[in-house]
Amino acid sequence: MSLRADTPAPPSARVHRFSRAERWVHRTTAALMGVCVATAAVLYIPQLAVMLGRRELVVRIHECAGLALPVPVLLGLASRAFRADLRYLNRFGPHDRLWLRAALVRDKRCSSRPAGKFNAGQKIYAAWIAGATLVMLGTGLLMWFTHLAPLMWRTSATFVHDWLALTIGVVLAGHIGMALGDPEARRGLRTGKVSREWADREHPLWRP
Repeated sequence: MSLRADTPAPPSARVHRFSRAERWVHRTTAALMGVCVATAAVLYIPQLAVMLGRRELVVRIHECAGLALPVPVLLGLASRAFRADLRYLNRFGPHDRLWLRAALVRDKRCSSRPAGKFNAGQKIYAAWIAGATLVMLGTGLLMWFTHLAPLMWRTSATFVHDWLALTIGVVLAGHIGMALGDPEARRGLRTGKVSREWADREHPLWRP
C-alpha cells in the first residue's frame, strides 16, 4: 500500500536536510519579516490604522523588527551548515539554467528540472530577498534618522521603501503559496529531515 502525499515517510527512508541552526534562522527571520509586513500594512492601510490605533507603538514595533531582521542571519554564520548552504545558494550552474527554462515554459516534469540542494528558483528568491532586505534597512534608517541625509534623499528613500515593501509583500505571498503546495518541503524546515523519495524527485543532483 502506498503512502499518502502528506504522510511522513518511515524514519529509515528519511535524509537530513537542515540543521537546528538553519531552522532557527529561517523561523526567526520569517517571524521578524511577518511583523514588518503586518505593521507596514497597519501604517499604510487607513482602515487597519483606524481599527488598531496606537500608531506610535506600531511605528516603534516596525522599526525594531526591521533593525533586527539581519540579526538571525548574522548569528547563523556561526553554524558551519548554514555557511555551507549559503555557498550552495550563491552558486548558479548550467543545471540551474535548465531548471529556469523548464519553469518558464511550465514544464513540470522532474527530469526537466535538475536541481542540487536548492533549485534555481530558491536561489533567485534568496538573493532577491537578501538584497531587498538590505535596501529596506538602508532606506528605513534614512527615514528614521532624518539628520543623516538631505530632504531629497529622504524623499527618495521613502518612495523606494514604500514601493519595495509592496513588492516584498507580493513576493512573500508567492513564496508562502509555493510552500503550502509542498508539505514535504515544509516538513524539512520543521524537522530537518525529508523523505528520500522527495529528495530524489525534487533535487536529483543533491547528495545528502
